[in-house]
Amino acid sequence: MTTLDQFFLVWFGFTSVMAFILFGYDKRASGRAGERVPERHLLVVAAMGGWLGGFLGMILFRHKTAKFSFQLKYAAAFVAWVAVVYLCWRWR
Repeated sequence: MTTLDQFFLVWFGFTSVMAFILFGYDKRASGRAGERVPERHLLVVAAMGGWLGGFLGMILFRHKTAKFSFQLKYAAAFVAWVAVVYLCWRWR
């Protein structure tokens, strides 16, 4: 495994953990009067590599699963994530 491969594994792991935490934080804030995480932040972290962590956060916290417009945007973030993974694999 090259250094670049290791970097991307760490990057995807870090962004997945961050997305998971953001979904959990936003779910908790939604039930209280706390400050919410903007949807665009959730989508950007997902598109940057945290799609898997965000998806697990959506399932575990049952957050943003009923909002169809967010689901479409999240699907677009998934496509962006797949494109990044493909480009990383292609340009190794």
